[in-house]
Amino acid sequence: MSSETTELHHDEHAHGDTMTKSKIIKIAVYLSLITCVEFIIALVLVPKEIVPMNWANPLYIVLTLFKAYLIVAFFMHLKFEKKGLVFSIIVPILFIIGLILVLTNESHHWITLRH
Repeated sequence: MSSETTELHHDEHAHGDTMTKSKIIKIAVYLSLITCVEFIIALVLVPKEIVPMNWANPLYIVLTLFKAYLIVAFFMHLKFEKKGLVFSIIVPILFIIGLILVLTNESHHWITLRH
């Protein structure tokens, strides 16, 4: 076995888990299914008023965040990184999400004041 193959084999065990072809396909199928659900909500359920728009938007956000988690965790290999690196990325994202929620709430307040 060459030294390059040995290093690759060692690196795979250092991460504790590896991305195999079957795992990549599995994650890609999950992402596709979530996208299909989003399209069904947008093109069928909302127009037929089965799901109201004020429920659909938060649902889109949750589904999109879950897709983002799958992409970042598995395709960007963040799931296999050390906790410090994970927290250095996740904490700012949580603050950004909180900022978006606060600004959305405030924007509705300002709109009602203008009328």
